[in-house]
Amino acid sequence: MTVLSKTGQLRSLEGRHKQLFRLVELSVTLNSTLDLNELLNLITATATELLECEAASILLYDEKNPRLFFAAATGSDPAELAKIPVPIEGSLAGTIFRTNQPMVLNNVEQDPRHYSLVADHIKFKTKSLLGVPMPIKDRVMGVLEAVNKREGAFTDSDVAILSVTAAHAAIAINNARLLKATQRALEKVKDTNQIKSNFLAIASHELRTPLGIVIGYATFLQQDSQGENSENANHVLNAAEQMRALLDQMSNLTLLQSDDLGLKPVKVSVQDILNFSIDEIKYPASRKDLQLVYAFGDDPIYVDMDMQKTILAYVNILNNAIRFSTDGGEIVIGAVEQGNNILTWVQDRGIGIPVDKLDKIFEEFYQVEPPNSRSHGGLGIGLPIARGLIEAQGGKVWAESEGKGKGSTFKISLPKM
Repeated sequence: MTVLSKTGQLRSLEGRHKQLFRLVELSVTLNSTLDLNELLNLITATATELLECEAASILLYDEKNPRLFFAAATGSDPAELAKIPVPIEGSLAGTIFRTNQPMVLNNVEQDPRHYSLVADHIKFKTKSLLGVPMPIKDRVMGVLEAVNKREGAFTDSDVAILSVTAAHAAIAINNARLLKATQRALEKVKDTNQIKSNFLAIASHELRTPLGIVIGYATFLQQDSQGENSENANHVLNAAEQMRALLDQMSNLTLLQSDDLGLKPVKVSVQDILNFSIDEIKYPASRKDLQLVYAFGDDPIYVDMDMQKTILAYVNILNNAIRFSTDGGEIVIGAVEQGNNILTWVQDRGIGIPVDKLDKIFEEFYQVEPPNSRSHGGLGIGLPIARGLIEAQGGKVWAESEGKGKGSTFKISLPKM
């Protein structure tokens, strides 16, 4: 073997080593890049470099309109190229796509399948072409082409290199598309949630004025009437108060869904929070002849919490206990220190909660009872509001129940100051 031939072999080995190294680099980069346009440009640039050709292009399949379109091409505006549809039948790229086989043409102009419309549009003369399919799982998503080998003709080695590049590229493009689709879906959900929040805020605001008028007139009628008229006015007033409570919950839910709760923590005792909360629900509790049992001492246990919003959380939990308690029952409100936390609870002797629903009751608008046959009111947002307000301040809320008819205990753990 001559020195010249050995030198040629060494150069060939060095070239292959360089190509393999670039393929590894490309694989790492593709797996860490999720921007679709950046991916497409990187793939065409790398293919041009590896195969030492003048240009490379990526054609992707349009599922809505069965055809191929240019997603990227070296030195060309992809937006302009994308306007030129490449047919599946009667084009080189279409043949590669349909047959799922690579194609090498070192004299393109003599092939009747050469789609000259693209070349005419970008003023680029295609002399030689290597195209390979871009496989993803059990389908082909497009075609990767290398155009005009700078020296000599495209070889079997070029086919292997471009095929590996296309396989990596297909996976990366598919991942980028999935990410983009996920982002669009999340934006749609976000927009839907914003519409819901806006509706709740507007409805709550707009209903307050007529409701205030109803409450005002019902109060006057109750004071000025006697007998049956006074009782009717009282029914109207009670219904209006229930409506106002629902509007308050709607406003609180809107607040909870906002990015900023506006928490203002202060040093406050758990006893004060519980006492203020109980004061808020004494009237509805008395209407059902419920006994409120205090199971906490007078020695203050301090927390660093937003007092108003924490009271709101406990009021919602207490109102839930009242709603699902039977007349003449009792509700126990307790508190005890547990290491670095304070455990508080609201226990009722009411209808209980199915064990498999203990966590679902904290979902927005969820009701254990079927909507068409339920016997208890409420929107199903009091408990989600309570959990959200407590968790936003580092606490925890959960429910315990042995099942239907066994009552419920709602436990709230707060970080001790």
